[in-house]
Amino acid sequence: MENNDLLDKAKLYGTIQDQQVWLKPFMSYPARQVGDVKESEEDSLVYFAKRFEMFREKVDNLLERIETSENKGSFLMKVLHMKEQVGSYDALGDFEKIYHTLTEAETAINETIQQNRGKNLTTKIALTQEAEALSESIEWQETTDKLKELRTTWIKTGPVEKELTEEIEERFRTAVENFFERKKNFFEDKKKMQNSIYDKYRDLISQSMALQNSEDWENTTAKLKQLQNQWKEVGGTLPRKTMTRLWTDFRKAHNHFFERLKHKINNEKTESRSKYYETNFERKKVLVEEAEQLLQQHALNDAVRRAKELQAEWKKVGPVSPEVSDMIWERFIKACDRVFETSSLEHYIRKRQQASNETYSETDDLQARINALKDFIKSDKNELEVLEGNLGKLSDSPGNEAFRSMLQGKIRNFNRKIGTKTAMIEMFKSQLSAISS
Repeated sequence: MENNDLLDKAKLYGTIQDQQVWLKPFMSYPARQVGDVKESEEDSLVYFAKRFEMFREKVDNLLERIETSENKGSFLMKVLHMKEQVGSYDALGDFEKIYHTLTEAETAINETIQQNRGKNLTTKIALTQEAEALSESIEWQETTDKLKELRTTWIKTGPVEKELTEEIEERFRTAVENFFERKKNFFEDKKKMQNSIYDKYRDLISQSMALQNSEDWENTTAKLKQLQNQWKEVGGTLPRKTMTRLWTDFRKAHNHFFERLKHKINNEKTESRSKYYETNFERKKVLVEEAEQLLQQHALNDAVRRAKELQAEWKKVGPVSPEVSDMIWERFIKACDRVFETSSLEHYIRKRQQASNETYSETDDLQARINALKDFIKSDKNELEVLEGNLGKLSDSPGNEAFRSMLQGKIRNFNRKIGTKTAMIEMFKSQLSAISS
């Protein structure tokens, strides 16, 4: 690019004031000095325009590498570093355009990462469900070959989200190990079953059934526990279906007695439970009211520390009536979320100011917080979309219940935190309006 063209571009984005070269403000970035006039004003403007072209070429080179790479996720930190330099690089040029270009690249990389991990999770859930379907098979050789194929495919499949890795890997490993353990036991114990083992179990069942309607609560409890210990000591091996049927009959008699005992105890405790619930509710209301006043009554660090203390105290308080349990918990966790989200926001703003070595005006400071919260919400929504997608792909099999509950809990947490951030944005917008008025 000719010097005249560079000079024209430099004049678009920069000025000379008191022998200093200044970059004009853009986006939320204020005007800042990028250097001094060394020779002539025009030479200085051209020099800093050339520096911008150097910076732009670095960005273009990075974008080209990302475009041709199969592992786009490895470039995320490089893109973020380039974005940080937009606010501090000493040059004259269209930094706003570069900032938006890098933001688009960042978004695309994050989407690629989430898509890949989502695909990996879908694949591993399918492999897990197939392994679980095979785990009870008695087609020993055919199932052995199939599970080996599944393990090979599992190893070749990439990672999933860290918080989901342990759960999905444990499920897959349990299903595979369950089959091979059954196979091992089958061939080792096939010829070792004895008819006397069956008779011992039937005798214990008969004794249990004779006691199931007793009202001699204390003595019968002791006798049934003794029968349970004897059951454990029988040992031996029986076919799974036979053992399941015997165990069901045995437990049915025990469950019948202990359900009757439980009903009796519950009737006796109804009144004391109501008082217990009421006491716990009053204690939790005190914790909620303090949590809701933390940001008004304490410095931020002290508020964070106290919020953690309140959460520890909350765990020590017993349950409350189911009719008010969700309500009081929602008030408490939202108050704590407000403290922690405020702390995270302040930490982010402080780091950004330190990195750019600049001081915000009151309005710029509020706008920076609003922009940061919007970015946080966007990130939360991306995470939320992945979680909801994974939840929708789960089958209704009982084996997925624990995994489903974990995903649903994470979805509720993200929705609540998005709500907290949205409320904070509205608060900052009101403060901006007040300043403008």
